[in-house]
Amino acid sequence: MFKINGMRTDKKQLLVISDHKDFSSNIAENLSVDCEINSANSIHTGYNLALDLLPDIIIVDQTSLSTKSLKNISNFKSTHFLNKCYLVMYADENVKSIVELQYKNEVNEVIYNTCTKSHLYNRILKQIHSKLTITNYWKDSFMGLFNILVNPVILLQQDTIIAMNDSFKESFKLDNLDVENIKLTDFVDCKNKTKVRASLRNFARGKHMKAVTKTSLKLKNNKTRNAKISFSKLDKLLQGQFIMMIHFFDEDSVINEKVGSSSENVENCFEENSNLTEFCFTKREKEIIQLLCKGYKTKEISDTLYISPKTIEKHRANIVKRTNSDTILESIIYAVSHNLIDLQHNRA
Repeated sequence: MFKINGMRTDKKQLLVISDHKDFSSNIAENLSVDCEINSANSIHTGYNLALDLLPDIIIVDQTSLSTKSLKNISNFKSTHFLNKCYLVMYADENVKSIVELQYKNEVNEVIYNTCTKSHLYNRILKQIHSKLTITNYWKDSFMGLFNILVNPVILLQQDTIIAMNDSFKESFKLDNLDVENIKLTDFVDCKNKTKVRASLRNFARGKHMKAVTKTSLKLKNNKTRNAKISFSKLDKLLQGQFIMMIHFFDEDSVINEKVGSSSENVENCFEENSNLTEFCFTKREKEIIQLLCKGYKTKEISDTLYISPKTIEKHRANIVKRTNSDTILESIIYAVSHNLIDLQHNRA
């Protein structure tokens, strides 16, 4: 543990990628008081481990890794969940020109092996004791979206619910519960609640960032539904806190796994609605709207325009649809407010 502004906090995550055991061991020996340290012996293994741990700092030992494997170092900063980590390269001074050319833009800092090991440790310690943590960034991002998520989501302090989004409140019965002390186990349909609490406590204390499982949950209508629940830590500085997202089995996924893909349906919908004010009613539609503004009924419009009531009803339906309204009255208001009919002609 270390302190920030007098506050006791969890250790930060440090990932060492090196094929030299002595290098990893020396870092662990000198920094383990302040860091939770994990190691990997290749870029490929280290990258997959980083996605699981979301480390605050990554040290890549260029002196022990092949040039071929280092080509993939750009993956760290180009990956959405890792681009906020602090990436340090420990490099051979003899190949400084190559490092400056190929890798310097891919990392936050390069430290050469002509410096003493104590200099390396001090640079890492300085970063460790800074206020920047990757999990603080993700927590702020998540909390900004908390209430607009479609899935039920809660923020937990071990097994106590300390925040819940609107979707959770709509899905689960809260009437007879003490809102100041609601437990996750109030909604889990299981006999051994003690075991559930112990599991959550162990997860909160452990080094793993996420967990996914399946269970039955009790809803507000006294029914139970099977669900996949995902736990994820957001901030190691808040000891014991993590989020839980619920995905019911019989619902379609609300997340497209092709992250960054374009949704043509959404794009077309916005484009269509943004162009609504650009269209013009047909001559017949204008005549019907003008008569509706005078208070004419369908039979009266039929007699005036010499067209059947069925045809008039069809025109009315088209007017409602084209103005994206729910009723013909809304359509009339829309037409008037957007100057889509000639009010002077209507008065005449």
